[in-house]
Amino acid sequence: MTDSTTNIAPSTHEAGEGCLVIRGELPDTYHTVLSPEALAFVAELEMRFGRRRLELLERRRERQSSIDAGERPNFLPETRHIRSSEWQVGPLPKDLLDRRVEITGPVDRKMIINALNSGANVFMADFEDSSSPTWANVIEGQINLYDAVRGSIEYRHPKSGKHYRLAEDTATLMVRPRGWHLEEKHALCNGRPVSASIFDFGLFFFHNARELIAKGSGPYFYLPKLENHREARLWNDLFLAAQDLLSIPAGTIKATVLIEHILAAFEMDEILHELRDHSAGLNCGRWDYIFSFIKVFRNNPSFVLPDRNSVGMDRHFLSSYSKLLIKTCHRRGVHAMGGMAAQIPIKDDAKRNQAALDCVLQDKRREVNAGHDGTWVAHPGLVEMARAEFDAVMHGPHQIRASDPSLTVTGGDLLQVPVGRATEMGLRKNLYVGLRYLESWLAGHGCVPINNLMEDAATCEISRVQIWQWLRHKTKLSDGRVVNIGLVKTIMKEEVKRIREDLGEDRMLAGRFEIAIPLFLKMLEAQKLLPFMTSLAYRYI
Repeated sequence: MTDSTTNIAPSTHEAGEGCLVIRGELPDTYHTVLSPEALAFVAELEMRFGRRRLELLERRRERQSSIDAGERPNFLPETRHIRSSEWQVGPLPKDLLDRRVEITGPVDRKMIINALNSGANVFMADFEDSSSPTWANVIEGQINLYDAVRGSIEYRHPKSGKHYRLAEDTATLMVRPRGWHLEEKHALCNGRPVSASIFDFGLFFFHNARELIAKGSGPYFYLPKLENHREARLWNDLFLAAQDLLSIPAGTIKATVLIEHILAAFEMDEILHELRDHSAGLNCGRWDYIFSFIKVFRNNPSFVLPDRNSVGMDRHFLSSYSKLLIKTCHRRGVHAMGGMAAQIPIKDDAKRNQAALDCVLQDKRREVNAGHDGTWVAHPGLVEMARAEFDAVMHGPHQIRASDPSLTVTGGDLLQVPVGRATEMGLRKNLYVGLRYLESWLAGHGCVPINNLMEDAATCEISRVQIWQWLRHKTKLSDGRVVNIGLVKTIMKEEVKRIREDLGEDRMLAGRFEIAIPLFLKMLEAQKLLPFMTSLAYRYI
């Protein structure tokens, strides 16, 4: 197996402008987005900001070492003046004032059309957790968005012949590039893979910013996986440079930051302050947040979490995080967005379908009553239900208002470990979901319905790190058995058998389970916890 800088298809072509070299398949259709001018733009951004990105990633490792040595995160004393002073973010454009329902999903052609037509206020087109970053997915996703921005996107289903095209009235488009930790191995700058964040952002912005502005909208983004305000500063400087290079006024870009890391929760004010002219608020990225909670405190036996199914938003550390996010955003005059309920409609079982819909309804009702200005759904069939819950409480375009001065969230609130049990059922579910999702991701599918829940990279990551944590600390299951590698391997074999029964032998043989199964086990057996599954698995696609 080659490493991530040389894993290139035999029929690869090379093309480039300046220092940027493309080492991936280049059919004629790709040249629309991989034009010399666009490549030069991405190269310029990489040369200006690539080194800073690597330095920030090194700071992540240093911070983790400090936490491993016993440091407890808290609000930063050196930025107390930012938290205590009165300031607000810049004004929001008209089409980002009402965001009560946002739908998210990968950047495949049919999904883009259905999401834009879904009746949601916003569609977040996702290159990150719900996309598998194969070269084809990344570039065809850019082509699909290029066509969507221009209103020319169409799709005909190869089997049914059904024709999909955009409606007259569509959702506002936002784009989520990949996180700072990821690289695009098919694009080299001075011989090194470019930042996947810069690659995704740069191509979309170069081709579509002016077009969106001309249509009365703008280049709007979601920023994932930030761990601190310095990483937000890098995004802000990147935005300023990109706007300057294309002679677009500063502040035209608007970005919502996903607070999906426990360390970022201590720096919400600071993150908004860094992006204040470009800010469109913060979002509760609950699944990655739980993943980060386990990952950051992985070596501390006091931070072992119970079954992930029992860790809901009603738990104190999660409700505190949600309340702090709402208070922070509203004080600064910007949206506090809610998160995703994993349930999706179930077509062939009315009783189970109603139970799933009830879970979604309760989640959205909780969010709007807590003060969130909008929420996420993963399926067009949930848009109207979510909208009804927000319409019943939120009579204006949002709930931005003066913060509740009596609300105080402490560092201890954010770090309160939920009490509960680790069970065999929880271990089985983690193995089943982890294996199923990883195999689908390796096969090019990043958003996968498994047992009537929409799973993405974040939920797979929770499954992986929770098993690793239980192994590391010899956690006892509710029946008294200790989680050790022998038990994990035994149950893993049983879950592989169940997957074979659920999918069928032909699907097992045609898929990528021969890579996914040993790779998942390798990550569980590792002495040191791998920060991101996708960084290792990317070598295999």
